[in-house]
Amino acid sequence: MTRVAARPSATRSLRAPLQAYVLHSYAWSESSLILDLFTREHGRLAVVAKGAKRPYSQLRAVLLPFQRIHATLGRASNDEGASEVQTLRGAEWAGGAAMLTGAPLFSGFYANELLMKLLARHDPHAALFDAYAQTLPALASNDATSQAALRAFELTLLREIGVLPDLSVQTLTQQPVSEAQRYTLLPEAGVGAARAGEGDVTGALLIGLQAALEHGSIPALQQACAPGAAELKGLLRGMIQHHLGNSVLRTRQVMAGVRGIA
Repeated sequence: MTRVAARPSATRSLRAPLQAYVLHSYAWSESSLILDLFTREHGRLAVVAKGAKRPYSQLRAVLLPFQRIHATLGRASNDEGASEVQTLRGAEWAGGAAMLTGAPLFSGFYANELLMKLLARHDPHAALFDAYAQTLPALASNDATSQAALRAFELTLLREIGVLPDLSVQTLTQQPVSEAQRYTLLPEAGVGAARAGEGDVTGALLIGLQAALEHGSIPALQQACAPGAAELKGLLRGMIQHHLGNSVLRTRQVMAGVRGIA
């Protein structure tokens, strides 16, 4: 990806504590980690945490997935191969829900992988950050609640990156959706009348989803997804895969064998 030089004001703001989550980490050297951070203020950032792998590093207990942190960053590293990487100066736990375990852990990693593959770096999405923060606790609930939360997160993500059509109208004709009719959702054609062999949902569900999206309430969107979560899964999966192109979601492959949510 082509690097865009940050303006001086943006560089200074990176030195203030950022609200962040660790989406992914991997070894960079014997003692350091490269982190993919999702921040509320600046979107996804690549960050090097020097010394984080050392047994006595205080960062080891902080740089965990699904835990909100306050991260303080320095200037971009000048090390070879890390020209786009910020240096982590400090990180503190910012509170939040308990760690995900068991099956919900895979759902959390699925959400993380979506963010990493569908969001460009340095592209802030404050509303999506807030949605992610509200999604994580719901993933630890019962299966029905977790499924509705995942569908709500997928819808929010697709809307934030600008590829989700208005669900209350038929995309090609711009005619209002009828509550009593059934419709499909296709990546290239948007909302259209249901046809044989395609997944479909009721117009009432689509209208409710659009209202919740416009309201901006994640709990309301999760509630709106609940009645049609099973049907929505297939429709949203098709849209997501279309925008991923040839990229394969590894977590989806794992989850398919564990709990069938892919």
